[in-house]
Amino acid sequence: FDYANQARLFVVSDVGREDSRSVAAAMQALFIAARGGSLGLFTAIRRLRAVYDQINKPLDEAGLSLYAQHVDPLDVSDLVSVFRSEHHSCLLGTDAVRDGIDVPGQALRLIAFDRVPWPRPDCLHRARRQHFGARIYDDALTRAKLAQAFGRLIRKKDDRGVFVMLDSAAPTRLFSGLPEGVIVQRCTLKEAIESIERFLYPV
Repeated sequence: FDYANQARLFVVSDVGREDSRSVAAAMQALFIAARGGSLGLFTAIRRLRAVYDQINKPLDEAGLSLYAQHVDPLDVSDLVSVFRSEHHSCLLGTDAVRDGIDVPGQALRLIAFDRVPWPRPDCLHRARRQHFGARIYDDALTRAKLAQAFGRLIRKKDDRGVFVMLDSAAPTRLFSGLPEGVIVQRCTLKEAIESIERFLYPV
């Protein structure tokens, strides 16, 4: 694949990750700019639900359906099937959606993370972290998660996809596992939205 021409990666610098309203407003703006076909990924169910409550009605008014893991009474596979069948819907999910989604073509053209998906610090992780080398181990796990998510965007030669990280503190080193040709662009939300519109829908 020609990732330099088929994909874009933005790290947004002016969205407060601790402010659910700010994250919700950013997700809403990104989904509308992409005209649907968007996946919002969260590292906590609580934040997912808070964003869903804030953007469900505005997206509906904009003609975009919104589905969400942990909100809609469907399992992940059914949610993904519905999302895959509609080219202008949006889906919110956590790691189960990130790891289990397969949506080739234009049904998925934008992925937005609310924050860096660092490993959860449970007992097993702490033991492995001590054995494999603290930050090196955390970086490797996180880099793999980001690469896996990014890999969902470009599945065919005519796909175009945008990857957005709303966590301004995301270290550039975490994106080193992405395919050659993908450039990390740090910018404001407004700049990202303008670039997304030009990239996905050139005049």
